[in-house]
Amino acid sequence: MSETMSIQELVYEETFQMTGETHFGIDMQSALSGAQAIPPEGVRVDVTFEGELTGPKIKGKIAGTDYVLMRGDGVSKLHVHAVITTDDGERIAFYGDGIATLEPGSPVVQLRENVTLHTASAKYAWVNRLQFWATGESDLSTGIATLKGYSA
Repeated sequence: MSETMSIQELVYEETFQMTGETHFGIDMQSALSGAQAIPPEGVRVDVTFEGELTGPKIKGKIAGTDYVLMRGDGVSKLHVHAVITTDDGERIAFYGDGIATLEPGSPVVQLRENVTLHTASAKYAWVNRLQFWATGESDLSTGIATLKGYSA
């Protein structure tokens, strides 16, 4: 792998399924449906997920937790920690932060993430020197999200 990559080069495509939720007073569905009002301090929901990464640079499985802070203005702050296990058995730590915005009248959430990766694996050490940008969407009715991650 070359140590240099062009800006905006596709690195991975990610598809994952939400597998669980821990809430702290108000669950995600109640907050999103308006059944319970989001208080001024927001609503914290920890969402676990599992899925796959495909793409030209990284392929494998991903599993982690997104520590979401839902705000009353319809924007959620993302704080993601996960582990990528590549198809060849290497592990890469994944950290992402960003925002999610709910499309009015729709279960679709637009996702924008700023991602850093880290590993001590010689084969994937190139990820330690790059910043990544991921965009995609999540369908809350199915719990499935898709994102594309680019070098930045």
